[in-house]
Amino acid sequence: MSSLTPDTPRTDDKPHWWDTLKVYAEPASLRMLSLGFSAGLPLLLVFGTLSFWLREAGIDLKTIGFLSWVGLVYAFKWAWSPLVDRLPIPLLTKLLGRRRSWLVVAQSLIVGGLAMMAFTDPQIALMPVVWCAIAVAVGSATQDIALDAFRIESADTRHQAALSATYMTGYRLAMIWAGAGALWLAASAETPNTDNYQYAAWKTAYLLMAASMVPGMLTVLFSKEPAQQALPPARNAAEWLQGALLDPFADFVKRYRWHAVLILALIASYRISDVVMGIMANPFYVDMGFSKTEVATVSKLYGVVMTLVGAFVGGALAMRFGVMRVLMLGAVLSSASNLLFAWLGGQGHNLQALILVISADNLSSGIATAAFVAYLSSLTNVSYSATQYALFSSMMLLFPKFLAGYSGWFVSGHGYPAFFTASACLGLPVLILIALASRIK
Repeated sequence: MSSLTPDTPRTDDKPHWWDTLKVYAEPASLRMLSLGFSAGLPLLLVFGTLSFWLREAGIDLKTIGFLSWVGLVYAFKWAWSPLVDRLPIPLLTKLLGRRRSWLVVAQSLIVGGLAMMAFTDPQIALMPVVWCAIAVAVGSATQDIALDAFRIESADTRHQAALSATYMTGYRLAMIWAGAGALWLAASAETPNTDNYQYAAWKTAYLLMAASMVPGMLTVLFSKEPAQQALPPARNAAEWLQGALLDPFADFVKRYRWHAVLILALIASYRISDVVMGIMANPFYVDMGFSKTEVATVSKLYGVVMTLVGAFVGGALAMRFGVMRVLMLGAVLSSASNLLFAWLGGQGHNLQALILVISADNLSSGIATAAFVAYLSSLTNVSYSATQYALFSSMMLLFPKFLAGYSGWFVSGHGYPAFFTASACLGLPVLILIALASRIK
């Protein structure tokens, strides 16, 4: 007689690989593919693609550098995440539910901001473009908050990996579309044999980018609201601050003591070379004479592929050699790749040289990112994992984004080669911090 009870799982009952892979064709996974696309679309449209447009419009490098501070919105999204989590929207929440109502509001803000940017020529009126970019960033950050909750509440633990995978696939496809796609659209909408800057071409591109949010909005409207989660009793502002911010940091300091200062310094500075350099990358391409099509193909399409390759390589290396060693490797490669941009500045309009530099830069960025995400994850306490990770990832951007705002001022005074060399040197203190942090047990 078999010793198995009716509730005992059989080892031969494991699903076949084909049955496992079919989870990616389920409605929940397909919804996440569409929503991931909506999440990834706005990011480059207020950073890289926008900086290319502004430089073509003749906006000076100092202004473009300072406009990168729009990115600080993402660094502070944790501050209003409890509002998105708890606050109902009048009328709309009753119709759609808590998660979908916030998603619709956030997506509408993104669409409206992108459309208004399209109807404003920055060469004539820059400030309206700036305010629209801020609105898009706020809508994008809010959408990220609501989507994380929507994804987690939409399926059980067993399906979370599949939902995350399809979400990230959609996100990466959107980055290709918002980067390479927007430049291709602007290039194809240009009138031949006319001036280099054509506002109408960019208007067309950004209107189509705004329209690209529609599938995500329809997905939200036709999706089922996740089961309502029980909310804790309402708290006053002091109690919320204690639980949402102070307790997670107190736990971190308690676990690492004085080493916490060292770790926080490393978190705040690890990506500084990449972030500071990245603000001036697109203006650099414009000033070097590379066309929209060339930049779209090499930097925005091929570059994303190389970043993904680097991420897989970094993850594999971290599993084999340990996170701290790969963290050091990523920091070295990230700084060294900035020196290649200084070399590219002396090559003129050389497409082969651009491909070489983009290959090295994006590969090293992928390795560094994979190691850094693993490192941040290892620092969190499971009791505060979401809050601590959100705070750490925000801190990762705060100082580099602030410093990056002065990148245009530096380039205007010293030129691109000196800027890229200086941004590489910013990574040297990071190597010391990693060496010290690796000794922490």
